[in-house]
This record gives sequence, structure tokens and C-alpha cells, in this order.
Amino acid sequence: MESPSYSVEEYHMLPDQPGVYKYYDEQGKLIYVGKAKSLKKRVASYFGKSSGLNRKTRRMVGEIKRIEFTMVNSEFDALLLENNLIKKSQPKYNVLMRDDKTYPYLLVTNEAFPRIYPTRKLIPSKGTYYGPFASVKGMKNVLELIQSLFTVRTCRLDLSPDKIRGKNYKVCLEYHIGNCLGPCEGLQDEKDYLHDIDQAKNILKGNLSVPKAYFKERMQEKASKMAFEKAQRYKDKLELLEKYQAKSLVANPNVSSLDIFSIVTDDKLAFVNYLRIKNGALIVSKTVELKKKLDETPQELLETAMIRLREQFRSDAKEILVNIPLEENYEGFQVILPKIGDKKKLVDLSLKNALYYKKEKALASGAAKEKKNRVLKKLQQDLALKELPDHIECFDNSNIQGSNPVASMVCFLNGKPANKEYRHYHIKTVEGPNDFASMTEVVGRRYRRLLAEEKALPKLIVIDGGKGQLSAAVLALKELGIYGEVPIIGIAKRLEEIYFPDDSYPIYIDKKSESLRLLQRVRDEAHRFAINFHRDVRSKNAFGTQLTEIAGIGSQTADKLLKHFKSVRKIREAGLDEIQEVVGKDKAEKVMDQILKWFPEHPDIDQKKSG
Repeated sequence: MESPSYSVEEYHMLPDQPGVYKYYDEQGKLIYVGKAKSLKKRVASYFGKSSGLNRKTRRMVGEIKRIEFTMVNSEFDALLLENNLIKKSQPKYNVLMRDDKTYPYLLVTNEAFPRIYPTRKLIPSKGTYYGPFASVKGMKNVLELIQSLFTVRTCRLDLSPDKIRGKNYKVCLEYHIGNCLGPCEGLQDEKDYLHDIDQAKNILKGNLSVPKAYFKERMQEKASKMAFEKAQRYKDKLELLEKYQAKSLVANPNVSSLDIFSIVTDDKLAFVNYLRIKNGALIVSKTVELKKKLDETPQELLETAMIRLREQFRSDAKEILVNIPLEENYEGFQVILPKIGDKKKLVDLSLKNALYYKKEKALASGAAKEKKNRVLKKLQQDLALKELPDHIECFDNSNIQGSNPVASMVCFLNGKPANKEYRHYHIKTVEGPNDFASMTEVVGRRYRRLLAEEKALPKLIVIDGGKGQLSAAVLALKELGIYGEVPIIGIAKRLEEIYFPDDSYPIYIDKKSESLRLLQRVRDEAHRFAINFHRDVRSKNAFGTQLTEIAGIGSQTADKLLKHFKSVRKIREAGLDEIQEVVGKDKAEKVMDQILKWFPEHPDIDQKKSG
């Protein structure tokens, strides 16, 4: 069933009911999903004359061309639906958790003599999955504990009754070192094996009291029968289990299932920590980062993270502790803001984790910025520049034996590629293979345009080439009257010489210098960009030339075919009917007849032609 759809002018027609609203732009792309207790009032708040919207929200509202909505029974249902729609479509104005990891699970297979092993793929038919685990280390600790306590097989053998009775297998090294009891040879019956698997499942569920009671009972039983060596083995396992529990215990063991969430924010980001407690043990600790899109409140951000993390880690806790008040009425669980006691201490622990994560991110960001500035300052020093070269533009030409001459310009801002500022150039005024004249043309075109648009000039211009190419670029700057305003250098690839205008001798920067590596990266990026463009142009021109050799096929028809099929061979594979849809029956027959002469080796396609 399709959702009702309205234009922006019809927003007042939405119902006064809870639900989810969706905003679409002029191209029909979903740009925002929101939930509301009242669709009518919430959507009206975006378009009403008195609405005090911030700059980011006003920008979004300016893009909205169509509104769709879905009514639900409650505001909580709207929250769940909103979450699903955001995960599916990732609209550009919605908050997205910065967490693209796939988390590991432990799988208990449903085969005879089940195995337990880690996986990141969920295929329900294979067995029961436990997790996900917030870290690989945490998952490995649990798996190692299970392997230390129980003799669970690690082989992939098909241990069906028939194959065991048929003596199809022999015990391996794992049996001889005591890690397996040899079910493959019938040395361990399935009932005994499954008892170990049941105890392992209790550990995976966080129910450590059950295996502890089992080991204690077995220890006492063996001791009463004077089997002290076996009793000691059970005692060792009990102590191992208690040691593991002590490491993960952060609360009273009588505390059942709890989720704890805390949030800290700054102007642009929010950090949410999630702790999951089961039987007093901490089984999940995860902090995520959320980037604010429309100046969302901490409550909105926490609510978003809370729903997504509970879903991600498959939590069924009925009680959630938070560090800020939430106004929502939730179905299936209760949200509490504790003031005192053990629960308040757990919230403080979660908040401590969130603050630590925020601090580490700030330090990492500062370190990256410091390194970036250090490299730019070193480059400024090495080239004796007056200003920090935080805006660098580099030019390169590309042609093969004078064919299809093109050029490229790449732009680096603050030491990083600014891909949106990259430019391709077809050489327009130069005939034949003249790299110097081509360089003069493209440099002139670039900065003539920047001057006309009153945009900032770069702090450094880099020319891929030696003295000749540099002189050609300088000529363009002189013609524009800006020579001397922007530093310009040439970098020759053979020995990485750096040339300056009006200086016959190059300088050499230390080969291990970070500043030289930045220049090389800029130069190599310009070369890559030019080569790729030249390859595309050459391919298209060759295709067009080949087609116009056919009698009755002109450049316009060739362009149509080029745009649709991309290559002559793909036309051959498409067949007559599809070509007719593009250029008509008569021209299609002419094209196909000629292409069959060029590529006669494809008998299957001849059926398409005749069909």
C-alpha cells in the first residue's frame, strides 16, 4: 500500500495522528524522515510563518517538494518505523550513527555433535547465534573459556550415526592432547556431548550460576567417591569460571537484565555509551558517535541511539537507565533516570566511558590536524613561501602521439584532495602535440574563470613537468596580470627536481621529507586524473570514428549509439531490436550489417539479428 502524498502547499491536510513523515526533494529523493505524536502539528512547525527554524533546518525545508506520511497506533510505533526507514534509506538530513562495523557472533550449530565457532554472517538455518559481541577480544575470551571448560569438537566432520558406526573417521591430534573425547570414533556418546553444549549455552546467555552449580556438584560427587584427581579437575574449572565472572562483575549479581545509556554532546557531535548488564556482569560496552544534522536535542539523539543499539545487540532488557530525562512512553520497557544507589553508579560508569571516548576522539583529531599543519609548514619552509600553502592546485597534460589532447587540474585543501574542485579540460586552441601551448591554455582558462567569478586564488600552483611546462604556465599568469601574486613551481619526475620561474637551477627537497611526499601526492593525483580522462576521451572518439565509417551513419547517430551502448562490441551483443529502439529500423540494419562483418565470430547474436 502506497503512503499518502502531498505537495508542500498541502501540509495542513495531514491528519492529527501519530506517525512518520517523509520529505522528498525535486528529484524524488528521500531527504528526511521524522516521527510525530501529531503529524499535522509537527509538519506545520516546519512551514508555519512563525516557526523559528535554525539555518540548517531552513536549508532542508527549501529542498522539500513532496511529503508522504504513514499513520501508526502510537508514538513509540512511530519511533520504531522511523528507525527502520532511516537505516534503509539513510536520508542526508537524518542523524546516522557512525558505526559501520559488522559484529562477531558465536554460532552453536544444529548438526549432530554441535560445534561452536565465531562468525559475522547470520544464517538462521545453521543454528543458534549468541551475540553480537562489541569486540573480537570479548568474543574470543568467551570462546576460550568454553573450550577450557568443555570438550567441544572443532573439526567439520559430518558425525551422523551411520558414519560413526561405519568407522569412517579416525581421531585427530585434538583427541590426543585432551581437547576432544573422540565422538568421531564413537568414544563419546551424543547425550554426554550435548550436556556440555547445554552448559556452554548457559555461559553464552550469561547464566553463569548454572555451570557453576554443575561443576561444584560434580566436584563434590567425585570427592565423595575418593576420585580426587577428577574432583580436582572440576575444582579447577569452577575456579576458572569464578575468575571469569569476577573480571566481568560490575554490579550486584542479583541485578538482572539492565541496559544503561549515557550521552555527552558538543556543537557538532554526540557520543553515546551503551552498557548491557546481565546477572551483574557487563557483557556489552559500546560507544558510538552521532553527527548532528539539524541541531537535534540530546534527548532526540539519545533516543535514536538507544533504539538502534538495542536492536543491534538484540537486547530484551525491560529496564533502561539513562543520564538525561526522556519524555517518551515506551512499550515493552521502562526508562529510569536514577538519582542514588547502585543504578546511579552504573550510569556514572557509562558516562565515564562516553566522556573518555569523546576525549580520545578530540585528541586524535587534534593530532591529525597538528600533523597536517606540520607538513604544510614544512612545505612553506622548504619552498620559502610567504603564506601557508593550504590551497594547492596542480596541472597535468595528457596525449598519446598528439591524439585527443586533454588536461587536468586537481585541488588540495589543507593537505587533502578536494575532489569537488577537480577539473577536466579539452584542449581547444592548440593543434597537434604541443604540451607547452596546451599548458598555457588550461592555466589561463582556470584563472581567468576564478578572476571572473571573484573566487580565491590558490596559495601554490604546481605544474607537472620541468622548465618548459613551467614557463608555459607562467606565460598564462603574465597574460592575466597575476604573475607574482601566486607562487608557482614545476616538479620534474625523473629526479624530483623543483623548478622556480626565472631560475635556471632546480632545488632538491630531502627524499624522506613529508613536504616532498605531499608534492608527489599532488602531482601523481593530477597525472592519474588526466590519464583516466584521456583514456575515456580516446575510447569514445575511436568508437565514434568507427561508426561514422558506415555509409549513412553520421556523427549524430554515432553519438546516440555511443551514449546508449558505450562500445561497438556491446552493440553487437545487443542485437537488431535494441539498436532499432535507439536509431530506427533503417539505420539499425546498416549498423548491424557492418558490425557483423567486424565481429563475425558470435553465432548466438546472429539469432538476435534474424529474430
